[in-house]
Amino acid sequence: MRSRLPLLAIFPVSVLTIVLGTPFVLGDHPVRWESGSVLPKIVLGDAEESSTPAEDPSDTTPASSPSSSTPSSTNALTVAKPWKAGMAQWGVQVYWEEETKKRSDTFIENQARKQAKYLIGLGANSVSLSFPYFTEGSTSDKISAGAKTPSPERLQRVLQVFEDAGFRTTVRPIMDEASLDPPTGWRGNIEPASRSAWFASYKEFLTPYLKVAEEEKANTFVIGTELNSLEGDTGWDSLVASAETAFSGEVAYDANWDNYVSGRINMPVSHLGVDAYFPVKVADTASVETLVDGWNTWLDKKATGPLPNITIAESGIGAMNGAYHAPGDFYTKRAVNPTVQANWYEAVCQVVQEREMSGVYWWSIWFDDDPNTKPDDKVASRLDFAGRPLTEKAIKACFTSDYAGPGTDTAS
Repeated sequence: MRSRLPLLAIFPVSVLTIVLGTPFVLGDHPVRWESGSVLPKIVLGDAEESSTPAEDPSDTTPASSPSSSTPSSTNALTVAKPWKAGMAQWGVQVYWEEETKKRSDTFIENQARKQAKYLIGLGANSVSLSFPYFTEGSTSDKISAGAKTPSPERLQRVLQVFEDAGFRTTVRPIMDEASLDPPTGWRGNIEPASRSAWFASYKEFLTPYLKVAEEEKANTFVIGTELNSLEGDTGWDSLVASAETAFSGEVAYDANWDNYVSGRINMPVSHLGVDAYFPVKVADTASVETLVDGWNTWLDKKATGPLPNITIAESGIGAMNGAYHAPGDFYTKRAVNPTVQANWYEAVCQVVQEREMSGVYWWSIWFDDDPNTKPDDKVASRLDFAGRPLTEKAIKACFTSDYAGPGTDTAS
């Protein structure tokens, strides 16, 4: 979810607060708005779809179970170079909200195949399924599914489509911010009245999704995303231990970029991702190399050199003027500028390779959209990249580059 800022060797706390705090007002933690190295046990010092002709999109008739549903079209979907341990994760965040009028199981399986086919065309080998869960406010200690939360059973169907196609898969629940008074209120500054009650409620919500992730042999389950105010709480110890009992894959946490560069990430997980929206104060005409320098200036605040244990869990930017100053701003809609977005993607990919990171996931594709159509810029988020030829070209070049990953001989 990326400075050309004149950073000082010793950064005054007051200045750092302003620099890091300003992007929150602009939005640095995008979920599309519609209404040193890391070691295990981390301690570190951010268009509606059409159905197939035979199907009514509003049909809610149950289809066959995921295990017995294997349409012949699935077999035609195959990742060119399936991910293996040590390889770079070249992926996309697919954000999935259930429609108000629930689509049929057959529809969502067909939609997943459409997205899989598009991602294969980009050269992707990984996909992360992000979906919302809900809270009642910034001090609430209750977590729950909502009308827009896909059920575990529906998640299983979609996971199976991607896994049958050979993708590395990540399951990533993410707190919806509608009740948090955005943009100043967001998931990173919640303060539950009772943290013990919050963790108990969160565990109850996560348990069936962990079960599905285990049954479908997902590679990673992201236990939390951008929850700055709760990082380091002892409640994570029992929650992560429970998750690791239920799920045999990698349990990860995705930190927001500001805490990653300025704070101490203390989370009892086996992998850290970063939602990276580093502001770079440069003109829209800045070169890719200038953007690379901007990213490295931010990353060097944490550690210099290779970062093989870091995954860019989210990265993206609006295809519009002025976006380099606040890459995650999904509220503003300035004049469309596809070159800004494409150059940013190229720069981020270069940084991932030069710093020998484990991969990148672009934000994002909306699950119900048709990725093969140009975004309607009157209504679409500027962060949408599907259907923008310059950005798609940059992604394909990234995903088909010579960089194989930090665990391979071809890593540079």
